[in-house]
Amino acid sequence: MPASTPRVLAVIPPMTQLNTPYPSSAYLTGFLRSRGVTAFQEDLALALVLRLLSPEGLQAVAARVQALPEAQRSPAVQSFAAQQDRYLATVAPAIAFLQGRDSTLAHRIAGRHYLPEGPRFASLDVYVDDEGGDPLGWAFGALGLHDKAKHIATLYLNDLADVLRDAVDERFEFVRYAESLAGSQPTFDPLADALAAPPTLVDEMLQALTHEAIARHAPDVVLLSVPFPGSVYAAFRIAQAIKARYPHIATVLGGGFVNTELRELAEPRVFDHFDYVTLDAGERPLLALLEHLQGQRGRQRLVRTFVRDPETRAVQYVNMMEADIAFAEVGTPTWDGLPLDRYLSLLDMLNPMHRLWSDGRWNKLTVAHGCYWKKCSFCDVSLDYISRYEGASAAVLADRIEQIVRETGQTGFHFVDEAAPPKALKALATELIERNAGISWWGNVRFEKTFTPELAELMADSGCIAISGGLEVASDRLLQLMKKGVSVDQVARVTRAFTDAGILVHAYLMYGFPTQTVQDTVDALEYVRQLFANGCIQSGFFHRFACTVHSPVGKNPGEYGVTLAPLPPGDFAKNDVAFIDPTGVDHDALGGALKKAIYNYMHGIGLDEDVRAWFPFKVPKTTVARNRIERALRAA
Repeated sequence: MPASTPRVLAVIPPMTQLNTPYPSSAYLTGFLRSRGVTAFQEDLALALVLRLLSPEGLQAVAARVQALPEAQRSPAVQSFAAQQDRYLATVAPAIAFLQGRDSTLAHRIAGRHYLPEGPRFASLDVYVDDEGGDPLGWAFGALGLHDKAKHIATLYLNDLADVLRDAVDERFEFVRYAESLAGSQPTFDPLADALAAPPTLVDEMLQALTHEAIARHAPDVVLLSVPFPGSVYAAFRIAQAIKARYPHIATVLGGGFVNTELRELAEPRVFDHFDYVTLDAGERPLLALLEHLQGQRGRQRLVRTFVRDPETRAVQYVNMMEADIAFAEVGTPTWDGLPLDRYLSLLDMLNPMHRLWSDGRWNKLTVAHGCYWKKCSFCDVSLDYISRYEGASAAVLADRIEQIVRETGQTGFHFVDEAAPPKALKALATELIERNAGISWWGNVRFEKTFTPELAELMADSGCIAISGGLEVASDRLLQLMKKGVSVDQVARVTRAFTDAGILVHAYLMYGFPTQTVQDTVDALEYVRQLFANGCIQSGFFHRFACTVHSPVGKNPGEYGVTLAPLPPGDFAKNDVAFIDPTGVDHDALGGALKKAIYNYMHGIGLDEDVRAWFPFKVPKTTVARNRIERALRAA
């Protein structure tokens, strides 16, 4: 390692998002450059997809398909084989269209005769009207040509993802790639076995992309940030490729997955691939590590870093206590080096709010570090990314926004806070209006009463187009139990204030919380139905409650009426923990009905029906009055 400051390459591993870069590399690259470190970044998640979904990539996929016996070909693979020439001819134009580089192709794509169609297009059948007309006409009308084509092209890509999974790599998905190998996996064995197996076509392409990135930047240190279990396997494959050819390069693992699931890491085999594993906010550990690599700091003075002892091979956690870098001093994220014109704007869901997560390239920025509330019993409130709340002035935030707009030429922002503080948003909105910033932004909040109609209007005037927030169980009893700090009536009034200001609203919803009964679940769905029907929310998503070891429920299960199951032995990941709920409710059976109902509500379907109609088995009648939300809004 050179005595001079090491060259650092931050890598986004597959898979994260396709429409916009995951922000970790932009944050770290911007911070390191602000400290005089030569730093670069690469998005290998996007690069891998673009290489797979190219004429050359599909040729290689086609060769794998030809080698599959007929009996082993899924419907997606059979469809691909039957239309192989059309896929090879259309994949490059379709990708160019989704990148915004060939908008005139929308006419041909929307006509449904240009792109080959596989099993994913069966989803359009549910929209066919009684006269057999255009199945997407209700959603896009006569003028929504571009969006209609984008939705069709997205289905086309999803068909190809199914082919990749069924014929090339059974673990492949655009988001949750091989996540079962890592998520809450107590032992490293499944991941080790996968890494020792012969490489798939996907692995080979990722290895080639890794070598190309190393050749471009000649780094001394490579940072791999893994936010989700679905990016862990690929990160290890990247590190494996680096160590095989460039053993002198220091490899560092960090990110959200590490911060939540590897806090008790004791598995030495991890360090066959990574030299260092860091916890929590990366700025301070990285500065200490770079000083160590330059010989300016001993290994025992590292910060929040796991290492392997070279003699005993035992894993050691080293943490010399040093103050974290203040949020106001972490610098401005930079997207320099990322191919901003190559990201894919996808349209999976026709709902106008839901599409924001996959459509358009958003500059991701944080208003404050951590959560100002940090009381919710389902949340990892004991961990740094929640517990250490720290803000920056509106002027500093607005300066960062202006600098990012100058660099990227794009004015869309997604504030990725756990819950952006209303006081900070009010100050930022005022600052943006005074500067005539001209941006569009959306983010996540708590639906608390501080968000008055006046504040909602101010936010809208500053460029706010959408807000997401947790309604969770939609039950006042359970909201109180989970210390959410809001009521259903309050959520109704706050969300309606946003909607009245022209701001779209998405609600995060939860089922399966400790002591939640079938009656609670039916009543929650009735609340949700009324919130949609009264124009309070436009989008939502039900997810199953998972108890984590770092949450209040995981730490004090008795307070929530449940008993934790013993964790399996292991020295790798630890996060989700099973629990025994005395209610004995089959939440999985209820979950299917909840997801079906909300999918339809987002498309304006079934809002007048009895909520019991969504369940394929008998459930009790709701105890919620049909005008409960309407009354709450009138009382505002």
